Amino acid sequence: MHLAKRFMRHGFAAAFAFGVAGLAGPGYGDPIPPGWAARNMEPVGYSAMGDRLGAFKMAIKKVNGRWYLYTGHLWHYGWSIVDVTDPKDPKLVKFIPGPDNTWTIQMTLHDNLMVTALQKSSPAWGADPNKPNDEGILLWDIRDPVNPKQVSQWKTGATGTHRNSYPGGKYAYLSAGMPGYNTNILVVLDVSNPSQPKEAGRWSMPGQKDGEPHGNGSQGFQGPQGFHGPATISPDGKMASMGYAPGVINLDIGDIAHPKLIGELDFSPPFLSAGSQSLHTVLPLWDRNLLFVSSEASAERCREALNFAGLIDNADPAHPRLLSLFPLPVPPPGAPYKNFCEKGGRFGPHNVNQEIHLPDVEKPGNLIYLTYFTAGLRVFDIKDPVMPVETGWFIPPQPARNAGPLPKDVVTQTEDVLVDTRGYVYITDKNWGLWITRYTGPDQPAPTDR
Repeated sequence: MHLAKRFMRHGFAAAFAFGVAGLAGPGYGDPIPPGWAARNMEPVGYSAMGDRLGAFKMAIKKVNGRWYLYTGHLWHYGWSIVDVTDPKDPKLVKFIPGPDNTWTIQMTLHDNLMVTALQKSSPAWGADPNKPNDEGILLWDIRDPVNPKQVSQWKTGATGTHRNSYPGGKYAYLSAGMPGYNTNILVVLDVSNPSQPKEAGRWSMPGQKDGEPHGNGSQGFQGPQGFHGPATISPDGKMASMGYAPGVINLDIGDIAHPKLIGELDFSPPFLSAGSQSLHTVLPLWDRNLLFVSSEASAERCREALNFAGLIDNADPAHPRLLSLFPLPVPPPGAPYKNFCEKGGRFGPHNVNQEIHLPDVEKPGNLIYLTYFTAGLRVFDIKDPVMPVETGWFIPPQPARNAGPLPKDVVTQTEDVLVDTRGYVYITDKNWGLWITRYTGPDQPAPTDR
């Protein structure tokens, strides 16, 4: 029985929406693929990205009344620019080829500077271990938003960088695989002269440096360590908060050359212990002294310790404390699986609306938008931070086939989310193009732009 009919049979027609036909014709770009399911969300537009499915990380920039979305890619080496001025009619403007055999999935920007990550990939993701790869970051001048100009490249001398952040100003904060370290560490890069970037500081946990003993107490953790990124910087520029396995840390960056640990809160174990993925995301709500925190699901079909998402009270940065955990997403009524683990692929948190330093990105407010791999996008209301509740979700259709070598099951795997100040919610997926949706549930913030 079609999933939509199953929903209707259970009397959920008013609460849930179903995609039973592709939308096409005047005012639309590529047809919206049928088969999606949602609660308090609706699709607005869709782009197949020139048949480059598997777009990944996103950033957005409004220039002279036009909105440009920039994306990395999982299955193609390079970056795309999409004009989303009319969200019903997204237009692929350009694909910029990147270096071969190199992960180009991550990117960030601010003002007229874009930072794209280059990282050594693996055969599981389609890379050839017998071919060379590039690494580090590329810095781009994006004053002309549709014709980025490469300004320089900075290299780690090892495996490259992963999830970096550039909140504007003098420094970029990199998750960098550096020589002499066993996993990624925090590197602060001075980009005040983009043509000549230079290291300004670094921080690592005791035990990350080759031959270095683990520290005492919680920093004596003997399991996998590592910095996934990004680092997020306080409004006064004096503190950085981030996930840094096995926990969440606050760093004093008043002296950028010598960051100092202020406080930490460990999560792994008992939660997932998979290195940097164990503490994937930290999103500060600076005005409320809260940190959103989550892991990243690693193994398919939940063959690992429990993943999690929650809120931390960070009013005392020296002693952050766990405030609440988010409820686990459940399948829609009538779904042909009892839980999302049975559906296949990875199930657990991944990305949030992270690029809040951008003027054209919606600030958190009471809503957390969280991608959940096989469970699609989930929306949580944190008006009461002690009791977060799920108020919406969007699940892309079941794909006919996988666009790349992962996952092992043929299922949707929703990856990244970005929300602009008009209220449009952009979603990427391993097996789909770019989805443009809207949230229609409670506590929706009023758009600050149109």
